Amino acid sequence: MIKLRLKRYGKKREASYRIVAMNSLSRREGRPLEELGFYNPRTDETRLDVPGIVRRLQQGAQPTRTVRNILQKANVFEQLKSGVSTESTSTAEPASQS
Repeated sequence: MIKLRLKRYGKKREASYRIVAMNSLSRREGRPLEELGFYNPRTDETRLDVPGIVRRLQQGAQPTRTVRNILQKANVFEQLKSGVSTESTSTAEPASQS
């Protein structure tokens, strides 16, 4: 199973995390399938590759509890729901206007 989870890096007591897609059986610092973002808990800085995250979620990847909270704060799940509906309507709208 593919999971969206945090991969720790940085110095002792100055940890930062990368949000990655990994096999659920891989170790924490193992090789990720794809890096999808960055999270710094000390400054609360977050950078996300939203299209990549949405694509992985549509493919069935399961976020961990912490990653789910980060994605909810960034409204990624809202974009996931609206992205699915707008893709289906956007292909139909230009055809009806032409």
